[in-house]
Amino acid sequence: MLKLLVDMKLFFDARYIRTDFHDGISRYGAELGSALSKLTSVTFIICDEAQKKLLPPNANCILIHKPTSPKEPFTSLILNRYHPDIVFSPMQTMGSFGHRFKLILSIHDLIYFHHPTPPRQLSFAIRIGWRLFHMSYVPERIVLNGADAIVTVSEMTKKELIKVRATYRPITVVPDAPQNLLELISKSVTHDKTGPRNLVYMGSFMPYKNVETLIASMQWLPNHTLHLLSRIAPKRKSEFMANIPADVHVVFHNGVTDEQYATLLADNAVLVTASHDEGYGLPIAEALAMGVPAVVSELPIFHEVAGEGALYADPNNPHDFADKIIKLDDTEVREVIIKKGQKHIAQFSWPKSAQILLELAKSLL
Repeated sequence: MLKLLVDMKLFFDARYIRTDFHDGISRYGAELGSALSKLTSVTFIICDEAQKKLLPPNANCILIHKPTSPKEPFTSLILNRYHPDIVFSPMQTMGSFGHRFKLILSIHDLIYFHHPTPPRQLSFAIRIGWRLFHMSYVPERIVLNGADAIVTVSEMTKKELIKVRATYRPITVVPDAPQNLLELISKSVTHDKTGPRNLVYMGSFMPYKNVETLIASMQWLPNHTLHLLSRIAPKRKSEFMANIPADVHVVFHNGVTDEQYATLLADNAVLVTASHDEGYGLPIAEALAMGVPAVVSELPIFHEVAGEGALYADPNNPHDFADKIIKLDDTEVREVIIKKGQKHIAQFSWPKSAQILLELAKSLL
């Protein structure tokens, strides 16, 4: 058994790592893969030579098709040629048919079963398939049950997977973790005595994200500025602009770098989100790790991510959001929230998550 574990050929699916900027899945793959490679030998599966730049130096890689390729249902048959013992993918789309290795697939959340609108950057054909896939849990069950074990990123999602009977395979929580944004900038986090004056929102503008509540809350926050960081379609921006109250300060950044994101959070800020539904809440984790307070929706997943390191508000009540933000003007309240947030988020780290994944891989062998 010891020799088997020493010689274990562990493959890590890195094809979801973006080469322009990270989204949630991309960052999860890049950070978890890097941390895992420090614990054991890893072979990375890539679909673009440019992905090597985002992997550990001199990483061992094999090049195959993209996850959106028609070949994806037959990926396991292709990987059989390399004789891996374990293959881990940070997504669940890898075809499992005929695999002669232990396969671990990941499902981060069930958000797209609640809100099945596909990402706009996908092709028309894939968007149609996306819609069909999320019409019921049957296709998901078939995909997940084709693996030997399932990974998810939160206890809440694990409970939800069990509730909807998404799989009969064992489910292991390999938590998401925040990146260290302070490493990207040459300044520390500042908090004025009068309280945070910059409200930072990082996320999409899908309807369930409920950015409308954040904008509406600004009528009670005349000395604050709401920073909306993500890229936004012109039509969607026009819809927001038509409902912005007079004499309030809302800035559309239309996309920022990680460095710009960190700089905004460090500048006397509070992280805000009024989402009606969420799969995780990585921006909250990143803010807490920096020592930035958060005001967020009253959602179970946000309680798991932030614990007592955030103030919680009714997502349907803009006035409640404004009241919670104003509470942070109290220096003592703000410092307690920040301290509790940093303590809570410290339990999540990439080395810890990588160790959990490695132990899961060993258990399968």
